[in-house]
Amino acid sequence: MISLNPSTLQKMKRFRSISRGFWSFVIIMAMIFISFFGEVFINSRALFVHYGDKFYFPTYGQMIPGSTFGLEYGYETNYRELKIKLSKDPGSGFVLMPIVPYNPYENDLRFNEYPPFPPSFSDRHFLGTDNVGRDILARLVFGFRTAIIFSCVLLLLNYTIGITIGCSMGYFGGKFDLFFQRVIEVWSNVPFLYVIIIISSIIVPNFMILILIMAFFGWIGITWVMRTMTYREKEKEYVLAVRSLGASHFRIIFRHIIPNTISVIVTYAPFAISGGIVSLTSLDYLGFGLPAPTPSWGELLSQGWQNMEAWWIAASVVGALVLTLMTVTFTGEGIREAFDPKKHTIYE
Repeated sequence: MISLNPSTLQKMKRFRSISRGFWSFVIIMAMIFISFFGEVFINSRALFVHYGDKFYFPTYGQMIPGSTFGLEYGYETNYRELKIKLSKDPGSGFVLMPIVPYNPYENDLRFNEYPPFPPSFSDRHFLGTDNVGRDILARLVFGFRTAIIFSCVLLLLNYTIGITIGCSMGYFGGKFDLFFQRVIEVWSNVPFLYVIIIISSIIVPNFMILILIMAFFGWIGITWVMRTMTYREKEKEYVLAVRSLGASHFRIIFRHIIPNTISVIVTYAPFAISGGIVSLTSLDYLGFGLPAPTPSWGELLSQGWQNMEAWWIAASVVGALVLTLMTVTFTGEGIREAFDPKKHTIYE
């Protein structure tokens, strides 16, 4: 069994008592859960098909041709049409579709009408469609999944680089510290947006290229914080004690100093995630982000600006952005307050 020390349990209990932070955390985790299992809720593939004497689960399975269900084509089944067909003959089977029966790449066009189409419950486009007929809710959910994965991977890279360099600067000091201070000063003056524009003009940036570019510039902030914290921690009695016992520099930094600065790391993490989401959205809006037709909030924002009469496009993505950033920010504030050491200090 995993046992937590009383201090950690006290901090978790305090976090649960902060209603705004706790419920924001619940909401953001629910959003992440829905996006990671988005195919169950939003998909053009059926969740379940019963045809003849067989059962099919197409959502996470292989492509099933239409001929399998008696349709006159060999490409992937259109399950919405199949549902209509089977509903006319109740004894032949049935189809269970997701709540939103469209995938984020699918164009739902109509005869003698041109997208974007407004929200419609009868057509199951609950937030309408974009300017090429793709469901906005589908693109919001899968765009959020891309953004949250991007932010978490970026956070991992930035924190790995920044914490390692920052702790080393604070621990060793001297010429090592001065050298990296000059490196960071030069690196922080490199125009990040120009680098993105230059690279985008040479190659089409994909997910990993954007991650690497952002990580090249994103580690600086946490580096300064960890440098300052390490300078303070390395002079405390517990560090002097383990050093006198012959512990290596690596062990002192990674087994003693970093665990004692975890509250700072945890406090900054939610704000770094929200920063990653905003950065990716901004790049996509400017056209330097992920290539089309990848679901993207920035691309939807650009569509909303170009189609102001289609108010549902801009309203949907702005509402999603406000909700996400607000819940992440409130979660970060709750964590910061719960992990504040002054809340758990007793003076005698």
